[in-house]
Amino acid sequence: MSPVSEFEGKTVENAVEKACEALNISKEKLKYNVISYGSSGIFGLVGVKKAKIRVIVPESAPESPKPPEPVFEKERPALSDSDDEDEFEIEEECADLDHAHDESEEHTADSSDEDEVSPNQVQVSEEIMDMCRAVLQRVADAITDDASVSVSKTEEYVCFEIAGGNSAVLIGKRGQTLEAIQYLAEKIINKHTARRVRIRVDIEGYLNKRKDRLESLAKRLAEKVKVSGKPSTIGQMNAHDRRIIHIALKDDIEVRTQSIGEGFYRKLVIFPKKKNAKKKAKEKK
Repeated sequence: MSPVSEFEGKTVENAVEKACEALNISKEKLKYNVISYGSSGIFGLVGVKKAKIRVIVPESAPESPKPPEPVFEKERPALSDSDDEDEFEIEEECADLDHAHDESEEHTADSSDEDEVSPNQVQVSEEIMDMCRAVLQRVADAITDDASVSVSKTEEYVCFEIAGGNSAVLIGKRGQTLEAIQYLAEKIINKHTARRVRIRVDIEGYLNKRKDRLESLAKRLAEKVKVSGKPSTIGQMNAHDRRIIHIALKDDIEVRTQSIGEGFYRKLVIFPKKKNAKKKAKEKK
């Protein structure tokens, strides 16, 4: 009977990749059973479980292969001085991908942003805003000490500002904890409104700093796309961040942006515009 070995990863796909690397075998030839699909837990903070697979080790593979030791990343402040490109999955696409999309689709914004309206267009009572503030205060108190939550309303957003405490922990790696807190605020406020209201949760001015970094990243990648002539893809971005990239490059006549994919796998692609696109359009007319 062939020996078996177990491998873990954040996802089943990640566990499969680790198994292939450890056993020096291709995915097509790997035989395995999924023990657990894993779980992201609550807001990625509590109850996180890794995916696990049981692999049937080929006879030609070394006996009892030792899976690679897990690498634990230290929690770092979300506003580190590392290069912006380290925060996102950035890759160049094959030039043929550009032919699969029409020029009329450029600068496609995410529909989730288009459905939102300003607080002034929908009645949001002080009572509902204060109730949400109280909930966020309890969440902040459960994460760190000495943090305070305030709420205000502008022409564009219902704004919640968290000050004090350990801002790095509240923001989380790549802003994931802050994103979870904002998601919670959106659910609470929009449960009591007829239409979806724009919500903004900020911690120590993090959102403005992130916007500046994203705009800088967008311009650098746009220049790279212009030089290489190949599309560039940015992953691991929420709808708010993708919208910042769309707006930052909407007036650049040499590139176009588009969000593709669905849900967690949705990505933003920066495409180079064809230099002869306008000439072809005139010829068709």
